Amino acid sequence: MSSVANWSYTASCTIWRKKVGEDGSTMDEYGQPLGFTAPEIIMCDYQGGLSAKIGDIGTEQVVKNTFWSEFDKAEKGDYILIGESTEADPLTAGADEIMQIIRYADTFERLADDFAILTGV
Repeated sequence: MSSVANWSYTASCTIWRKKVGEDGSTMDEYGQPLGFTAPEIIMCDYQGGLSAKIGDIGTEQVVKNTFWSEFDKAEKGDYILIGESTEADPLTAGADEIMQIIRYADTFERLADDFAILTGV
């Protein structure tokens, strides 16, 4: 973790990542999701209540929460929650689906890029 991230990413969040099969798919042979990995605690900072619209023409997504982190394994369709949880099911835990991820350069130290992880409603 960069020294800048060390003082700015002080909140704990929980992320559930989609399971990926040996063939790289997140679905089984019947088209059903493989589920989620065990919850992981990551360090981040967050902001809620944004109402910006993002997406392609004809698609509207309203941002619910934005999480800033150096965690580089999040993907669209994963779930994230403010705080720590050991709940196996992200929906039961009250987590929100990740809708978009934006990558930012580590301007000061070039150790680890930063990411804005956006959830939607």
